[in-house]
This record gives sequence, C-alpha cells and structure tokens, in this order.
Amino acid sequence: MRALTALQVAAALAVGVRLARGRDRLPALTPVTTPDARISVVIPARDEEGRIGPCLEAALADPVVAEVVVVDDDSSDGTARLAGNLGAKVVTGAPLPAGWVGKQWALRQGVEAAGGDIVVTLDADTRPAAGLFGALAAALDGYDLVSVGPRFVCDGAAEQALHASFLATLVYRFGPVGPPIPPPPHRVVTNGQCMAFRRPAMLAADGFARVRGHMADDVALGRILAADGWSVGFLDAGGLLEVDMHASTAEVWREWGRTLPLSDATRPGWQVADLAVVWLTTALPVVRLATGRPTRLDLGLLAVRLLLAGALRGSYTRPGPGVLLAPLLDPLTAARLTQATLRPIRNWRGRTYGGVTTGRSGRPAPPARNGAR
Repeated sequence: MRALTALQVAAALAVGVRLARGRDRLPALTPVTTPDARISVVIPARDEEGRIGPCLEAALADPVVAEVVVVDDDSSDGTARLAGNLGAKVVTGAPLPAGWVGKQWALRQGVEAAGGDIVVTLDADTRPAAGLFGALAAALDGYDLVSVGPRFVCDGAAEQALHASFLATLVYRFGPVGPPIPPPPHRVVTNGQCMAFRRPAMLAADGFARVRGHMADDVALGRILAADGWSVGFLDAGGLLEVDMHASTAEVWREWGRTLPLSDATRPGWQVADLAVVWLTTALPVVRLATGRPTRLDLGLLAVRLLLAGALRGSYTRPGPGVLLAPLLDPLTAARLTQATLRPIRNWRGRTYGGVTTGRSGRPAPPARNGAR
C-alpha cells in the first residue's frame, strides 16, 4: 500500500504541474479577416456525403479562402458529386499504396494539388466560423505548424459524459490547450481535425509520407516535425471551430477510445507513465469512493477532477449535466485506454491496416522517392 500511495503522490504532483500551466496558457484565437496570404483548404473525404456539407459551405463562403480542395478517397456515396456541386475542387484519390493509411494518402495528394501559399486541412465533420482561416494564417507568423482545439458538439448526457471523460485524460497527460512554452518534441500534441502550415515547407518535409502508417497520424506528424526543428503550436480555437465527431455514445467509446492512447506515436515508457497517471489520479479515487474507502489524497484528487469538469464545460457548444457527471466514468475510460494500448485497433472506414514500418531511429521509414510530385 505504501508503494501505491507513493506512486499516487508522484502522479498527483505531475498532474498538478500540468494543470498549473493553464494559468498562463495562450489566449484563444480571434477572427482575422484580412490575411496577407493565399489560403487553400484541403479536406480528405471518404463516404462523407452525410456530413461534409456544412464544412464545405462555411469554407467556400469565407472570402479569405482562395480554394477548397476535396480529396475523394474512394467514396462509395455521393461525396465527390456534392463537393463539386457546392463549388469545391475535387481531386479523385489515387489507389491507396501499401503501407499507407487512407487519410495521410489523401492529405498528401491534397497538399500537392493545392495552389495556396498556406494550407489549412480540415476534417469533414468540422464547422469553421468566419475568421478562422485568417487567424490560422496569422498564427503561422509564430509557428511552422498550427493545430487547434475546437468546441465539441455532443448530444445527450451519456455521450457528453463519456466524451468529457476521455477529453480529461488528454489534459491530465499533456496539460491544457495553448501551452505558453512548447513541450519537448516527444510530448507535442496536435489535433488533425484542423491544421495549418506553409505548403512549400510541408512539401519539402514530405510530412504525411513520414507518418503514412500511423493511426495517431496528427500527433505523430507534430512530434516528427518538432524533432526536425519545426515550431509546433496547439492553440485554442473554441470560438471559431466546432466539431461534431460522433453520432452516439457507442461511437465515442469505439472511435475516440481507439485513437486517444496515441500508442503508435508514443514511446512505451511514456505509454506506461501516461496510463499510470490516468489510473492513479482519476480512476482509483472514484473506485475507492464507491467502495467507501477514499483517502485524503483521493478526496483531493476528486475535488481537482470536479474543478476540471467545470472548466471543460467551455469545450462544448451545449454543455449539459453530462460534463459534470464525467468523473463517474473515469474508471471505464481508463480501462478503455488500457485496452486500446495493449491491443491497438487498426481499422477505419472499411479498411484494415498493418503495423507502422520504422527505420533504425524508431521513426517511420522515409518513403521511396519515385518522382510522384
């Protein structure tokens, strides 16, 4: 028991240091409508006919956007037709090469097809507000790669509670969005739902090829580029971007639980440390409270967790009671992260992928140069 208590104290101290960074975090992005740059928006899409419309309409309506490029990744529905009818430039994706995950292959093709100096990549389920693209372009004055934290659309108390419980694990492991001091490359966090970069630099780095086999491609990309010397920013764009990620509680459990362990972008030692933090500071106090045997440290950790739950209300477009009830689900969330870490899930949208191919350095091996550009 003494060993467990010592570990819990160490985990609590680590969490305290990370949460304390929130006092100095960078301010949220504000709208910018007159950027001095040509901006291309690139959206990878596979069977997105049912939800890509609002994203396209918002991007196409923004006067600072020069073009919207939709890369149709072998869709079986009317994604390409809808995108073309709305006014996007549609790129028919080439067949998926061996060793690639579909999203990275689509993004690489989209960046090559884009004509703007600055590229903003969006997922089809995002809802950008006016001024987002200009704000991202302005942020690139201080960074080489920018990604942002949005506000989430979650309907129903159960879906919102589970989502908020998963979201809390990110804060406990990496701290709040908008860190004032960039973390070391191996602890960089990025959000692939919305990223911005300068097109020539990304083409030169061939970043998407270097993470071609990753399921946690966004974090892997940020960490590899940060190790190359890129300045990587993770900023708050909650007032300018909404994301409707999942249609049900079951989908939150299946899909977000699949990606949040970041197992193919994180060293094994850090995976163990991150899981230990989640179990010791979120799950264990709830379990002990439920059994009537909480320690003083458990009660303190529960108080901190409730404070975080209140703070995370701002991460949702329509926060309800589910956000405050989220701590009750922390043991389930810890179990899901552990399961997905030990048995990574490598399927998405009807495709099953093999493992990541790495070179001697432990990074993804560089692609063969074949003049594809």
